[in-house]
Amino acid sequence: MTVKDQTLQCYDCDSEFTFTAAEQEQFLAMGYTNSPKRCVSCRQKRKAKQAGKLQPNGRNTGNYSGNTRKEMFSAVCVECKKETMVPFKPNPDKPVYCGMCYYKIKDNR
Repeated sequence: MTVKDQTLQCYDCDSEFTFTAAEQEQFLAMGYTNSPKRCVSCRQKRKAKQAGKLQPNGRNTGNYSGNTRKEMFSAVCVECKKETMVPFKPNPDKPVYCGMCYYKIKDNR
C-alpha cells in the first residue's frame, strides 16, 4: 500500500497540518488505524495536560515538586534476615524481601 502526505485539520486549534507518509508508516507499524486528530503541538499540550504537568498559562513545568518522598516502613527480609526499608506497610501474612533478595527471586522466575 502506497501512502502519501495528507493535509488534515487539527481538532483543537483548527489549523491545517501535514500527516507525512513517514508518519503514516510509523502509525501503521505501531498498529494505529486512524489518522491523528491533532497537530503535533496540540498533541504535546494534551499529553502534558493529561499528565497534570501543565500550568494555567500553558507552560510545561515537569512533575518534580521536591516533596515527593514516600513514607517508608521498617521490615525484616524473610530471605537474608536483614532489616530493610520498604515503601509499603508490611502485611504480617506476606513475605517481605530486601532489594537484593527481591531481585534474586524475581530473576529466578
